Amino acid sequence: MTPTLAGCGTALVTPFTPDGAVDEPALRNLVSRQLEGGIDYIVPCGSTGEAATLSLEEHARVVQVVAEVVNGRVPVVAGAGASDTARAIALGQASVRAGATHLLVVSPMYNKPPQRGLLAHFRAVADACAVPIVLYNVPGRTAGNIEAATVLELAQDARFVAVKEASGNLDQVDAILAGRPDGFLVLSGDDALTLPLMALGGDGVISVVSNLLPSAMVALTRAVARGDVRHARTLHAALRPVFKAAFLESNPIPTKAALAADGLLHDVLRLPLVSLSPSLHEPVRAALAEARAALASLDIASRHPDPLD
Repeated sequence: MTPTLAGCGTALVTPFTPDGAVDEPALRNLVSRQLEGGIDYIVPCGSTGEAATLSLEEHARVVQVVAEVVNGRVPVVAGAGASDTARAIALGQASVRAGATHLLVVSPMYNKPPQRGLLAHFRAVADACAVPIVLYNVPGRTAGNIEAATVLELAQDARFVAVKEASGNLDQVDAILAGRPDGFLVLSGDDALTLPLMALGGDGVISVVSNLLPSAMVALTRAVARGDVRHARTLHAALRPVFKAAFLESNPIPTKAALAADGLLHDVLRLPLVSLSPSLHEPVRAALAEARAALASLDIASRHPDPLD
């Protein structure tokens, strides 16, 4: 199994049956498709996976199914996020028992703790769950920022191996990159910022768009990592329509609509999320078709790297 989380990991959607239960056959198929696309690791039960609507038992079962299909080939980085530290610990422990190799722990939402509360929260989860921890900073969902100094303090503890940065603040990302210890990874939490974040020295992305186009997102991260800037720009441009379309409504609404159009799952979400607005189906479809047409013209697997600019 790959020991690092560099590259592209997929923030996996959770498919549901028409009556709202977890759709295990569809889930297995989605994971297999990700592996075939060359993805570096799978991230079930995050915000893209509608984890906030899953029971503890469902959460553990989703992780178990993913781990079974993965069968040790790539890491399984299970979400363990909650506004209540005790619930985050329970989710983390259940995920580890189910086969997670790492945990993705988001800052607590709604409570708005100070930075010392964030430090206590993350350390409590790490104390209770004996797997490496990826910090997740997404102020747009949690209403609180994990400041660079807080990330860097936790990064001195070997149990914290990475941060998924979705603040959109490249100054903050740059500060983390400048001060991080060796081996601590900085991952984009925003598909559209994968190229600029990696150009600054970041290590990859936990991607929503890779649910739809896994091999293309893998190719993008590979191109940046090997210094093939020109090809990375070409891939970024090809993917740009989907970067935008995937967030026309709250994630994962557009992504599930697109996957449903491809016959990979039912277009079912759990309240308070609802299916994509009818007026947005055509823009999402058109964006995906445009990106696929652009990608089809690129020989991603066999092309040689272009020289650096």
